[in-house]
Formats: sequence, structure tokens, C-alpha cells
Amino acid sequence: MLFDVTRGELAGIFGEDRLAALPVTAFPPSAAESEGARVLQTVGVPTEMFHLREPDEESGRLALVRDVVDVEDFEDASEDAGEWPVFGWLLNAHLALDPGSGKVYAFDPDEETVRELHTDVSSLVQVALRFQRLLEEFTFSGDDGDEEADFERLEGEVERIRAETSGVDPLPFEDDETVWSVIGEEIAAGQHFRGDSPAGRSLYG
Repeated sequence: MLFDVTRGELAGIFGEDRLAALPVTAFPPSAAESEGARVLQTVGVPTEMFHLREPDEESGRLALVRDVVDVEDFEDASEDAGEWPVFGWLLNAHLALDPGSGKVYAFDPDEETVRELHTDVSSLVQVALRFQRLLEEFTFSGDDGDEEADFERLEGEVERIRAETSGVDPLPFEDDETVWSVIGEEIAAGQHFRGDSPAGRSLYG
């Protein structure tokens, strides 16, 4: 794993009730014992920043890529991509785990594009953790005269997350078109803050 992420760390920050994980039975046998699946089973992810996919009620299994998109429409998709489990959704992309390489792929059904989003699942958890903390802990001065400086400070925090992540895993912010790059730009513009957060109260009144 690229990042040292633990259930205890996430629970200490967000509380157990704001974390989501998947059961081992949700994964096909080919993926259930992979390191990425283990992280999703034992560590989980913050629920506000990232949404895990619910396993099918009857089979108890996650959908596979071939169940949610027409793989043939994705020119850059691996030959075995159709068998990868789809474990989450981020903005407009289905997130799938390649159990062989451990990488997380983003399938955009609107653009019919697929790209590597994370080198491993710990990277996904780390980025979700850091953005969620920023959304919860960032404060605006409350002074209209300082608004520009506040947004510069917010943009600086987003850039710090981007730079520190890229130093370990370049994929999440590889260019301005990745899902996380788009989310980072939206956060820097004052979006995604909850109304009951310190920044949300300043922004929304």
C-alpha cells in the first residue's frame, strides 16, 4: 500500500457511523483476497466524500464493469476489465478495482473514457480523507474584505493536497481532467461544503 491508512485513524477523525465498508462476500473470488478489496473491507471510506456501491440484494455481490457499461465502447479498456468489480461512484464515474494490478479505474459512461485514477485503494482512501477533512475544518474569516484572501488560502490547501498526493501517487491529479482534479477545483471555488461546517456557515449564511 502506498499510504498507511487504518480504520482506527478514519474512525478517530470521522466516527464509525460516517465510514462505510464492504463485506468480503461482495467481491468475486478473483478479487476478494486482493489487497485493494481488503482495504475496502477493513478500513472503509468516509461516506460524505465518496460513495460505495451497494452489493446486489439477491447475489450479495458487487456489479462488474460489464454489468454497468458496455466495455466495447471504451477503447482503452483492458481485455479483462469487464470482470472487475465496481465498488463506488465519484462524480460521473464508476470506480472499478483491477485485482491483478491493484489499481483503481474510473469509467465515465458519458464520455466513454476509462483512465487509471489510483495506483492502489489506499491512495483513494487518502485523497478522500484529506478532502473531507478540508471540507469540515476549513474556516473563512467572515470579513467580506478578506474574501479574496480566504479563497486564495483555500486554493492553497487544495494545491497542497494535490502536490503531497502526487509526490506518492501521480495518478489522482495527473492532469486537470481527472475526477479528483475536478473536485479539487470545485472545492477551491467554494463548493461541496456542508451548511453546518465552519466554511458552509460563512458561505451559505
